[in-house]
Amino acid sequence: MYTDRRSRPNVTMLPADCSAVSPGPGARPSRLEKFLRVLSVVTMLMTVPQVWAVWSSTQAAGVSPLSWGAYLFSACLWFIYGVQKRDKTIYLACIGWIVLDAAIVVGALWNR
Repeated sequence: MYTDRRSRPNVTMLPADCSAVSPGPGARPSRLEKFLRVLSVVTMLMTVPQVWAVWSSTQAAGVSPLSWGAYLFSACLWFIYGVQKRDKTIYLACIGWIVLDAAIVVGALWNR
C-alpha cells in the first residue's frame, strides 16, 4: 500500500492503560522515592565510619579492596543508568556512593 517509507503515517504504540505511563520530570516524588532518598543518605552516613577507620589508622586489615572496588564499579554503572533515565533518586545517590567507595578503595590500597 505504501511504497515510499516517508509517506507512511507515524504510529506510536501506547499502553492500553495510560496511567501506566510514568509521570513527567515535574511530577512530585512518590512515598517510595522519598523513602529511598532518605535511606540513601542514612546508608551513606553509616559508611562514613568505615572510611574514617581506613584513613585514620595505618592498617586496613579486614577491608577488601576487591569487594569495595566492585561496589565502586556498581555505583558507577548505576550513576550512568540514572543519568540515562534522568532519575535524580538514582544518580544523585550514586555520586555519594562513588566518593565513599573510592575513598575506601584508595585508603585500603594505601595502607596495605
